[in-house]
Amino acid sequence: MNSCEKIIEDVLTENYGQFYRLAYGYVRNEEDALDIVQESAYKAIKEAEKLKNPAFAKTWIYRIVINTAISQLRKKRETVSLDEAAEIAVNASYGNADLQKALSGLTDEQKTLIRLRFFEDMKLEEIAMVMDENPNTIKSRLYRTLKELQVKMA
Repeated sequence: MNSCEKIIEDVLTENYGQFYRLAYGYVRNEEDALDIVQESAYKAIKEAEKLKNPAFAKTWIYRIVINTAISQLRKKRETVSLDEAAEIAVNASYGNADLQKALSGLTDEQKTLIRLRFFEDMKLEEIAMVMDENPNTIKSRLYRTLKELQVKMA
């Protein structure tokens, strides 16, 4: 095991709960979230040599979890039945039905911004690293997304 693999393994172990919570925020299903985290961990360890700066291992893994979750959602959208879709909507746990409806109308990128900022309580700089964007770009996209949510909920 090389040093990058060890760092990644340590980050995965120390932050497993955060990665699970993020995955669960996307799929709203315990087993699927566990699968996403497991698959993400496998990808991270397998691709360890691609990590350029070990100081950003956590951010790098967040990106892998997000991409894996979005990929799984896209696959599932193609195969989900109407009954399953209704069950997912009923069991959505963002609480407010209007908020849930408004969030469902957002793009994957917008949902990621909202999840990372408000459900994962990340700072704009951290979100920028996860999404590989400039912090000012993230700030303006978040502002526009919040305005869009406000309009949808009005």
